[in-house]
Amino acid sequence: MSDFRQISDSVWASPQINLDDVAEAKARGFAMIVNNRPDGESADQTSGAAIAAAATELGLAYLAVPVAPGGFSHDQVTQMAAALDAAGGPVLAYCRSGTRSTLLWSLVQASKGCDPAAIASSAAGAGYDVAPIAAVMEQLSAQARG
Repeated sequence: MSDFRQISDSVWASPQINLDDVAEAKARGFAMIVNNRPDGESADQTSGAAIAAAATELGLAYLAVPVAPGGFSHDQVTQMAAALDAAGGPVLAYCRSGTRSTLLWSLVQASKGCDPAAIASSAAGAGYDVAPIAAVMEQLSAQARG
């Protein structure tokens, strides 16, 4: 059973997905799947290559922007922003629990000048806490607003 959680009008986060979840994502109208989980974190996780193949077979775009536990790079934020901008429809991002995907989405939103409190509220509505990156979100948002 999927655990897709809506964090914005066009982005959902999820814990690790499997091949059945790819089919469900297609049925629910997602345009892209973004994998934020490095392969090999757990012996029972479905590989990124298998998810990518299933997505491609169903006509879904797929992108891997793996985030190791413990931090985000500027390049990851930039890649995720580009993916969200180019998706052409709803995006499902996943990692082990959905937290890294939500945090990365939050950093993208802050880098576009969105209000960190509003970002945090959206994430909380999906059950995710962005407090660990609150200071970085404030900084990115302030820089974007000039």
